[in-house]
Amino acid sequence: MHAPDGDPLLRQVLRGVNGSDERLNEVVSSLITHLHAFVADVRPTEHEWLAGLAFLAETGQRWCGPHRDEFILLSDMLGLTTAVDDVNHSGPETMTPSSVQGPFHSPAPPRELGDWIAHGPERERATPAVVHGRVLDCDGAPVPGAVVDVWQANDTGLYDSQDDTQEPGNLRALLTAGPDGGYWFRTVRPASYPVPTDGTAGRLLKAIGRHPMRPAHVHVQVTAPGYRPLTTHVFLAGDPYLDSDAAFAVKPELIRRPVRRESPDDLRRWEMDGPFEEIEFDLRMVPLGWAEERP
Repeated sequence: MHAPDGDPLLRQVLRGVNGSDERLNEVVSSLITHLHAFVADVRPTEHEWLAGLAFLAETGQRWCGPHRDEFILLSDMLGLTTAVDDVNHSGPETMTPSSVQGPFHSPAPPRELGDWIAHGPERERATPAVVHGRVLDCDGAPVPGAVVDVWQANDTGLYDSQDDTQEPGNLRALLTAGPDGGYWFRTVRPASYPVPTDGTAGRLLKAIGRHPMRPAHVHVQVTAPGYRPLTTHVFLAGDPYLDSDAAFAVKPELIRRPVRRESPDDLRRWEMDGPFEEIEFDLRMVPLGWAEERP
């Protein structure tokens, strides 16, 4: 949508965009043009416009802090984070698709491969799980030493920063992939959960008649020298919210079906003392410079 041709106010505003950064000029000019087009199309009342500004002010002043960023949540809920992600992370067909980071990432404690990352009450009540895979390039060669950052909610759908019964760093880990690119950790099966609805994003979802649910998932972020950083999810097959994720982050390539394991060989292999679910998820990274080299 474009503002009406011949709009003297728009022309006047755009003439004032004349900074030294050409890309910034381009972005701001486009934003101004679309905002003026929005006003021309919707014709908001002064009350509606001020209410919108107050909504944004409240988002920043009340709902953003070290452990929560409501603007990221709003971006996720409107599909904008996924849209930005899609235009920035093209690559070979064999790559692992990227996905949204979400508002609950925070520094994770370094852990050894195979460590338990669940140390709260969920360890006693939830379904145990082993998550494992390999970090590879898009041709299937291992990426040894890749840093794998994982974080997840517990079996009630809460992250450590939301739940007083969890210690900081619970259900988070910073792992270093082995010589074959392998990584693994022991945890509990995550649950689907609602995004926070006590803030401005929740009010917006309710107002437009949308549910706040996210399907069960584990977040993964991978970095390695010579490769583009990868931020993604692994989603659990069978979750009822896969087709209506509030953050629009589900991609078919990211869905895995947990497999129940209980044989003595499986228990020994993964150092488990009872039945558990196995989730296998390889991570294929795109080399730096791929966009410049592709045909």
